[in-house]
Formats: sequence, C-alpha cells, structure tokens
Amino acid sequence: MKRFLRALGLAALALTLAVGSASAAKIRVGQVTDVGGIDDKSFNATAWKGVLEAIDKLGVEGRYLESQQQTDYAKNIQEFVSQKYDLIVTVGFLLGDATKEFAQRYPQQKFAIVDFSYEPALPNVLGLTFATDQAAFLAGYLAAGMTKTGKVGTFGGIAIPPVTIFMRGFEAGVTYYNQVKGKNVRVLGWTSATGKGLFTGNFESTDDGRRFAESLFDEGADIVMPVAGPVGLGSAAAARDRKRMIIGVDTDWYVSAPEYRSTYLTSVVKNMDVAVFDAIKAVQSGSFKGGTYVGTLANGGVGIAPFHEYEEKVPASLKQELEQVKAKLVSGEISVDKVLASR
Repeated sequence: MKRFLRALGLAALALTLAVGSASAAKIRVGQVTDVGGIDDKSFNATAWKGVLEAIDKLGVEGRYLESQQQTDYAKNIQEFVSQKYDLIVTVGFLLGDATKEFAQRYPQQKFAIVDFSYEPALPNVLGLTFATDQAAFLAGYLAAGMTKTGKVGTFGGIAIPPVTIFMRGFEAGVTYYNQVKGKNVRVLGWTSATGKGLFTGNFESTDDGRRFAESLFDEGADIVMPVAGPVGLGSAAAARDRKRMIIGVDTDWYVSAPEYRSTYLTSVVKNMDVAVFDAIKAVQSGSFKGGTYVGTLANGGVGIAPFHEYEEKVPASLKQELEQVKAKLVSGEISVDKVLASR
C-alpha cells in the first residue's frame, strides 16, 4: 500500500508538472515590428530579445512578423489576432493607431506596445514607455565634456516623439554642462526652442546615416548621436572613417554592432527587453492589466552604456560629475524641461 501511495503521489506530481508545462507552452506571443525590421540592431531587436528571454525562461512560444511598410501593420496584427495569440507586442510609435484600432475591436485580446501609451488608458493594452530624455541628458553632458571642437551633433529618422525625446534630452545635457561650467558647447542638428532639426525621413537608409553624419562632421561636430535605428550604422561607418565619435541609442551599440566599436563613446539605452519580458510574465501569471509602464533612471529602465574603449579616455572627474547629475535627475532637482526653460 505504501508503494502504491508513493507511486500515486509521483504520478500526481508528474501530471501537475506536465499540466504546468502545457499551460506555459500555451502562452503564445507575437511581435509586430516597425519597418526597421527584426535585425535592426536597435529597438525591434531589443524588444525581440525580451520575447526570446521569455521563450527560454518562461517556456512560452514566440513569433514575429516584419513590417516592410506601414500598410503592413494592420495586416500583421490581424494575423496574430486571428491565430488567437495570448499577447501581441507591437513595436514603435507608428503602430499606435493600428494597435488602438485592434485593441478596441478585440477587447479580450492583450497587447503591449513599445514607445507608445494611450490617454485614457486602454484596459487591454500596456504601453511600454521610456524616459529616454533623462539618459540622453547624461549623454549630452558627457559629449559636452568630451568634445574637442566645442560642437556636437544629433539628427533623427522621423520627427516623432520617441525620436525627438532623445534630441531634447541631449540638448538639455549640453545646456546644463554649459551652465555649470561656463562653456559654450554648441548642438548642431536640433533646437528644442523651435522643435526643428535634421531628419532623414526614414529608419532604413544607412546611406542617409553616412550623409547626415558627414554633414555634421563638416560643420565641426566631433561627436554625433543619430536617433534613427539602422540609419545610425551609416553614421558609425562615417565616424570610423573620420576618426570621430558616435553615441548609440536604444541598445548598447558596442554589443549590437561591434564592427564600429572604436567609434562608440557610449549609448543611450532603454531596456525594452526587460519591459517586454515583464509584460509576457504578467500574461502568464494572470496579472496583466492595461496602463502605462515608464522606464526611468530611477527604476533602471533607461541609462547610458559603459564607455568600453573610451573608459580610460573619459576623465575620472567627468565620470564623477555624471553620477552627480544622474542623482539630481532622479531626485528631480534638475530635469530636461527645467534646464531648457532656464536658458
């Protein structure tokens, strides 16, 4: 009888584990990319990294559909809806309208969208947003402290908020450096006061990235922050040729695009993979709810990457100042808006 009960207990345990595994396997996650593609070495790839981690650690199923053009957004979302995926992750500001349309049409379908949120919030959509202006502020301060020409530059892909937020933060960081140091480092390619700047009009053309960076280099900038996804890799190639510096965005470009690692001063990082993973985990646990997640310096959602090959070239005093600036940003003593308004 004891053997029978032991065997029965083991069988029950095995059944429980099997059911648990089957339950986890039933969670299916579909990612719809923006036009930059899954291998953009930027925000699409970083979001997909979060899905891959969930596949590995949570046992979910994951699949992506690439959008070749903006008209693909609705078609790709519809495919995942039709196949009854448990969570659909849409990546990028430009998918905001399509995601909202399908979320309202299918209120039982769960969505997470990177770089977008809704006001009022949608109960079945979690907006994954990031205070990248805070991290870009640090990058701007760093660039101002490292420039030899007194000029730094930035440009964007398309003039949308997830792009211009980087540029505003970068300019604010340079402005703050000038204020505390009594310097006059100039920012080329963007002016927050007018909201005007340089934009390639796309997130795909590396030729445009090279051309825009070379133009800024010709104007005297020795550090450039391209906010344009894969376009920025063209800028990195130009920087390598000109022996100038690049600040990457979204992910640590030293890791994602190592062919240009000699050019990277740092990168403005937003941990989209962590946010996507957490959204998937919430679906699996049954705790998912709509609303807005904001990644900040305080919660580790954004930051700047290590200096890597520039580690010995960034003065210790500047590193210390960056830590002090970060603390002030976290506490609210300074902010992008306050600094830009104080000029």
